[in-house]
Amino acid sequence: MVKIHKEGYPVIVLVFFLLISIVILINILFPDQTLFHYILYISGMVFYFFVVRFFRNPIREITPDKNVIISGADGKVVVIENVFEKEYFQKNMKQVSVFMSPTNVHVNWFPASGIIKFFRHNHGSYFIASKPKSSDENERTTIVIETPDKKEILFRQIAGTVARRIVCYAKENKQVTQGEELGIIKFGSRFDLFLPPDSKIEVEIGQKVCGCKTIIARF
Repeated sequence: MVKIHKEGYPVIVLVFFLLISIVILINILFPDQTLFHYILYISGMVFYFFVVRFFRNPIREITPDKNVIISGADGKVVVIENVFEKEYFQKNMKQVSVFMSPTNVHVNWFPASGIIKFFRHNHGSYFIASKPKSSDENERTTIVIETPDKKEILFRQIAGTVARRIVCYAKENKQVTQGEELGIIKFGSRFDLFLPPDSKIEVEIGQKVCGCKTIIARF
């Protein structure tokens, strides 16, 4: 089942009235219907279709599993490497990054169950989200969850060149469930995961993943 995300309605309504206004203005200035008019109408309908489609919010029901970390986003795996995580852990972690193109679902989900121990919204740049430096330099949110087994994982919602707004429902000390909605990033972005060094990664570079369905790693 797919519905429209609540964050999308203001944008959808605004774009609708903007397109209608453009059509009315064009018809006032150029009342005779020409090929240009029909191209304009078709282009407007196609554009509006993709705006509405962008805010689709699929319902994905899962059975939480404390032994796995699921993908928090739809997209393609662009990074799998060992890195020094300097914002919270201050030590080496395994990083897995998923890039979301404008055609992907942009709703995000919690990759594991537990208590939110850390939350921060960082203002920054808007580099292309598929580039490594976007993880440290772009507009982003950082969330750390402590699982029931006292393991901690960190993940980030990262804005990209087009994506300029991150909506995140995380709050410190909040109890969350794996697969619960985390938020949404508007118009192209990236989702980073930082996992314990002994985690077993279950995906490969270039693999397409599905939020709430694809297992990223196992503890």
